[in-house]
Amino acid sequence: MLAARTLLFAVTYFAVVFAAGFAFGVIRTLLVTPAVGESTAELIEAPFMLAVIVAVAWALARRHRGPRAELAISGALAALLVLAADLAVGIGLRGLSAYAVYFERDPLAGSVYYGLIAAFAVMPYALGRASAA
Repeated sequence: MLAARTLLFAVTYFAVVFAAGFAFGVIRTLLVTPAVGESTAELIEAPFMLAVIVAVAWALARRHRGPRAELAISGALAALLVLAADLAVGIGLRGLSAYAVYFERDPLAGSVYYGLIAAFAVMPYALGRASAA
């Protein structure tokens, strides 16, 4: 069974990064996309999302007091939550199909998106430290 702190870490990590991503997405959609197109706008947003991912993972991981393996589990759980939330937003707000949410992306922007999801998953473990707890 997952420890409560592992689940709390995952949900907190997900919520903070997803909130930032949602805010960036609104700015991207309303201001940047009309000027440069959807794929370019997503590529412009990516480094900002990476910075948020690193900052939030670092802040949470440095406060973590459990086994380092919990950080790996928390990151993976948080990544699954992001994928589920992206699906919900894609279907609910953008009117896309599940297939379109995950597979009908620009090849470059889509690759960057999945790279960010991978970074999101591993960042807590990568930035965490060993603990005796």
